[in-house]
Amino acid sequence: MIGKIIRGIAGFYYVYIEGFGEYECKAKGIFRNRKIKPLVGDDVEVEILDKDLKTGNIVDILERKSELIRPAVANIDQAMIIFAVSDPAPNYNLLDRFLVMMEQQGIKTIICFNKMDMAEEEERKKIEEVYRNTGYQILFTNALAGNIEEVKAVLRGKSTALAGPSGVGKSSLTNRLQSKVSMQTGQISEKIKRGKHTTRHSELIYMEGHTYLLDTPGFSSLYLKDIEKEDLQTFYPEFDHYLDQCRFIGCAHINEPDCAVKEALNEGKISEGRYENYKLLYEELKNQKKY
Repeated sequence: MIGKIIRGIAGFYYVYIEGFGEYECKAKGIFRNRKIKPLVGDDVEVEILDKDLKTGNIVDILERKSELIRPAVANIDQAMIIFAVSDPAPNYNLLDRFLVMMEQQGIKTIICFNKMDMAEEEERKKIEEVYRNTGYQILFTNALAGNIEEVKAVLRGKSTALAGPSGVGKSSLTNRLQSKVSMQTGQISEKIKRGKHTTRHSELIYMEGHTYLLDTPGFSSLYLKDIEKEDLQTFYPEFDHYLDQCRFIGCAHINEPDCAVKEALNEGKISEGRYENYKLLYEELKNQKKY
């Protein structure tokens, strides 16, 4: 029978099979031998061991249409990265790292800024200015009391990975979007202004017809892997229009003269914050290769 992995805990995979419900399964040893690990979101073939106890073995993993490393999920259509407008303040370097990772893997990303009840209009304008020319859709929400119909409309009919640091209201938003699974919410540490991890594992949650949420553990750092420093520029959508206008082929857009990207930066067409993060990530990738 064919089903979908909705969560994996301590070596067990919970597979939802349409019309039959949820089965607790183990993965065959062949996957370990082939160094393949089943992921939440995988469509799998299950050998039923006991219909009453609802147990089985995963005997095959069907071809994946997408795969993310962190969060580790398969077969998603898009990602929604959630940050708080304040408390904790958004870490734009972390956000840009996530966006680069999604661009690298060809995953459409929506940016959601939560806790709008704690923000001034000036803060919203500042955020919009940073990402104005990137092409990313930006949503502003209040998971505790605000209208979330706009969020529901973006998610409808798709499998969406929700990701973001702890403490930004991701679990609260998940609870507002659906009522089938209640996610534990946590408090913000006053000392370090970071949230306590409330989501322990990635879990696929059914919302409505062909609409799924993948709730993922919060993260506080992301290390870019398998990216050449020369390719980083292609993962910044706002650079696209200028890449073939630089004087030098292979321009890194850092120290070269007659650089169209830097000219666009000086004209305010590219966010200074985004550009500074680009330079930091470029140096990081350069040093990774070096050592």
